[in-house]
Amino acid sequence: MKNAIGREIPDSVLTGGREVFKGGLSRDGMSYTKPGPRVRAAVRPRESKVAASLREAIEKCGLRDGMTVSFHHHFRDGDYVVNMVMREIEALGIKDITIAASSVGSANDAVAGMIENGVVTGLQTSGIRGRIGEAVSRGKLKTPAVIRSHGGRVRAIEMGEVHIDVAFIGAPSSDEYGNARGKGGKSDCGVLAYSVVDARYADKVVVITDTLVPFPNFPPSIEGIDVDCVVVADEIGDANLIASQAIRISSDPRELMMAESCAKVMAATPYFKDGYSFQTGAGGPSLAVNQFLETIMVDRGIKMQWALGGISKPTVELLNKGLINYVVDTQDFDVDAIKSVGVHPRHFEISTSQYANPMNKGAFVNRLDFVILAALEIDVDFNVNVVTGSDGILRGAPGGHPDASAGAKCTIIVAPLVRGRIPTVCDRVVTVVTPGESVDVLVTDYGIAVNPARADLTDALRRAKIPLSSIEELRDKAYSMVGVPDELNFHDRVIAIVEARDGTILDVVRQIKQYELD
Repeated sequence: MKNAIGREIPDSVLTGGREVFKGGLSRDGMSYTKPGPRVRAAVRPRESKVAASLREAIEKCGLRDGMTVSFHHHFRDGDYVVNMVMREIEALGIKDITIAASSVGSANDAVAGMIENGVVTGLQTSGIRGRIGEAVSRGKLKTPAVIRSHGGRVRAIEMGEVHIDVAFIGAPSSDEYGNARGKGGKSDCGVLAYSVVDARYADKVVVITDTLVPFPNFPPSIEGIDVDCVVVADEIGDANLIASQAIRISSDPRELMMAESCAKVMAATPYFKDGYSFQTGAGGPSLAVNQFLETIMVDRGIKMQWALGGISKPTVELLNKGLINYVVDTQDFDVDAIKSVGVHPRHFEISTSQYANPMNKGAFVNRLDFVILAALEIDVDFNVNVVTGSDGILRGAPGGHPDASAGAKCTIIVAPLVRGRIPTVCDRVVTVVTPGESVDVLVTDYGIAVNPARADLTDALRRAKIPLSSIEELRDKAYSMVGVPDELNFHDRVIAIVEARDGTILDVVRQIKQYELD
């Protein structure tokens, strides 16, 4: 069956009430009853929740074959918690586990072997990189992985589509009752926003920390009323990889040119006025946009009301200069952001449900004026791929890309026209992660294209004398530079399902033919 963006969705994945994607607002107005976790009063007055070991905590929680465990990825490449927990689960002889994580990456490579030996048979995640991505791409996972945006993940948990039996939450600091924070220890990550939904909806919750502090550890990101066990470990992460000293701001002339073009596009729209809202990505030209925005804001005498999303030094600097009134934070990418969220009176942590759940009563992304995002590929229908490489291997993450794109008044994709010998603009992306209906403008190093559905933006940019191209012209330019890419050959076997943020099926990832079926 074809969905609303023309992707063929096999009947084999349309089970259990699943539906194909019918458009971003097809489920608007739908009602549902939130499920609750199974709760048993288990703590007597004055009793400590601290377990003697991780194994004891797992046994107390009754983890057994076939259950679902969850993790967060605030520790990014410095994470020790996922491997620590999964190795203990493996040592206990427990199998057929589904991992429901906010993201998995190269720090969690040890899990790839557990996929091959049957300890892990299911994976539900936003990001999927490193050896795990390769193992899934090679067909080693027993069931298709389910890939969701950050908003889609929290929606699935809050609607009961994903049930977490035991949530394992790495926390830089915790007291003995499980009041946990993203700061206060040697593995500071700033916030624990991705884990808030896990703590509230999982049947059992285990906080793992390497810094036990006196009760009460306030204000907590994770409240002790939701926590069953606390485990004190020697180390839960590598601080040098959790937070970089400073996220790289590009000095590449090509990236700076694209960043300046993004700022000019923003400034030409009717939304760029005092009190506007903004989200940007965490790398290359996306970050560099901040420095060009600062100049324009100062010249025009305007301020940003609030900035959203993953936060890094450039955003913190604008906050400290008084050019942003509020920063609303779901993840911190560098030391400056981690320090700021703990001390600045107008820098706040929010949960991912507040950030991006499309099925609650109003997430922050719905109030965005602008978002600037990257792309591995974008096609002539403005569909964006950020999860599979040009070789068909899983090596990326939707993250908040589809969420912010759907909510913002103006979504700008910034990407070079080609990377190496690979065209970024193409006829058809390998995998659709963000549908073209949510994308408004593409900025490349060879030109700017506006989605034909946004005639208002086309008019605004032309009035500002910003040169425009059609996306077909940009595709043709890319192909003239590096040639038309060869089509990838896939097996029929589906190895991953890409859900739209509302839970419908946006696309599927099939096993590439160079990896023979076992």
